[in-house]
Amino acid sequence: MEFRELTDEQWAFLQPLLPPKARTGRPRADDRRIINGILYVLITGCRWQDMPRRYGAYQTAWRRHKELQEKGVWEKIFRALLDWGYAEGKVEVEEVGVDSTMIEAKKGGKRWG
Repeated sequence: MEFRELTDEQWAFLQPLLPPKARTGRPRADDRRIINGILYVLITGCRWQDMPRRYGAYQTAWRRHKELQEKGVWEKIFRALLDWGYAEGKVEVEEVGVDSTMIEAKKGGKRWG
């Protein structure tokens, strides 16, 4: 799959949704570069250690990805993109399908725990 880095317009949309940089301690690696690295891994499906070096250290990208997940930032970004899509008429939901599979446990089946 082909990967394209964030455009200036995309970055302008995304940047305000990220947590602010700390004012003390070691300077944080460049947000745009690291986010592009995270997106590269997620889109291409490569291993973290195979992320191109131009995006910084893969360990930094992995930690930042995990931090953003734990803080709910990815969810916030997704919701903002969805809101934008609805407002621009690029996203429409006319039908929703939910699929579920249930497996019955027969008598004598193994129990978890």
